[in-house]
Amino acid sequence: MLNQLISTLLPHMPEKLVWQFSKQYIAGETIDDAVRAADELNRQGIGTTIDLLGEFIKTPEEARANKNRYLDVIEAVRDAGVDGNYSLKPTFFGLLFDKQTAFNHIREIVSKAASYNHFVCIDMEDTPCTDMEIELFRQLKQEFPGNVGLVFQAYLKRTRRDIMDLKDLNSPDLPLNLRLCKGIYVEPATLAYQSYEKINENYLKNLELMFKEKMYPAIATHDIRLVEGAYRLIEKYGFQKDRYEFQMLFGVTPGLRRSIIEKGHQMRVYIPFGKQWFGYCTRRIKENPRIGRLAVKSIFFRG
Repeated sequence: MLNQLISTLLPHMPEKLVWQFSKQYIAGETIDDAVRAADELNRQGIGTTIDLLGEFIKTPEEARANKNRYLDVIEAVRDAGVDGNYSLKPTFFGLLFDKQTAFNHIREIVSKAASYNHFVCIDMEDTPCTDMEIELFRQLKQEFPGNVGLVFQAYLKRTRRDIMDLKDLNSPDLPLNLRLCKGIYVEPATLAYQSYEKINENYLKNLELMFKEKMYPAIATHDIRLVEGAYRLIEKYGFQKDRYEFQMLFGVTPGLRRSIIEKGHQMRVYIPFGKQWFGYCTRRIKENPRIGRLAVKSIFFRG
């Protein structure tokens, strides 16, 4: 109960205080911060996915500015010689008020990334966006088959069907690259599983479907039970280590991350950066209320 109370109150605290906790999970506010963090992880043999924080904008001008920021990120990553993918949220480009313009902006980003043989992952957001984001991915996948992937959320009851519906885009030479996470948005029980056990059960069922269909699973989790379940599926389906990867968030469960790498599995770390870090961090705290206790300890008991 205390953890839940803290997670509820923390978003209303001054940003300067919350930053003392959040900075271990955010690369920083600038492109240089993100590139520096990616380079450091690369030196440890870890791939990266860079994400400019922000979503649910309101004006075309914001959408255009966000597109230009992403183009700048791609140039900076190329100039630095960093092994980095990119992750983006379609609502950051106006998906909810101008779907075609959002697609045009995202297509320009993917085209730029593809010109350098880089890769872009389309994030999945809350359920009002799901169908639009799957359709957007379909269009991009046809034009840039090796340079774009999609996220699915295991807590949604529809996810298995959505994965099956994309089977026509999968092929032995170019398997679908799908990132599977638990899911973070607040959804009703009619649409999403609510309990830890059911979410984990659905996660492993969806992950097994990806292995069975010979897709490229990006196993995005910090849950040791899911990691161990993934190990069993990798062994069951005999997947070579270049046919899947584990993914984790910047600064989260470094010990578990290290153990996965030591077992010889590929690892990619998601690197969020930007001035809109506050919403991202408070959402993570709501997702896992136990983090709230750590946040308070970090803020008030430093040194």
